[in-house]
Amino acid sequence: MGQTMTLYHRSPFMLKILAILFGLIMLAIGIMGYIPDFSPNQRLFTLFSINFWNNLFHIATGVIALLCGLTSRAASKFFFIIAGLIYALLAVFGFLERDILFGLMEANTADNLLNLIVGIICLYFGFFLGSHRS
Repeated sequence: MGQTMTLYHRSPFMLKILAILFGLIMLAIGIMGYIPDFSPNQRLFTLFSINFWNNLFHIATGVIALLCGLTSRAASKFFFIIAGLIYALLAVFGFLERDILFGLMEANTADNLLNLIVGIICLYFGFFLGSHRS
């Protein structure tokens, strides 16, 4: 199993596949934010604060992730590093101030925790997953 995990971890396609999956998930989340059944009272799944800009941000993130995943491993790696930094910063700013980005995007504690987790995962993918270490 260790050898399988090592081969899987070093696969040149791994980051591309993860970027495509990440993109599809972000697109779905962004679209669901505009559907009232998924976001009653501007709360996605009744938990996460959302508004027009949050949803648009998730859709844009999804499109960019898909394009990077379909382009190259290097593009996917770059995407995960940048996305990780952005999501981590959104979490920090969200913990400090509820209305982040000059009030354009809303955030509650659940949003901030999720942004922090997504940021850490993206940074891990970008810096460590699929690296060409001997």
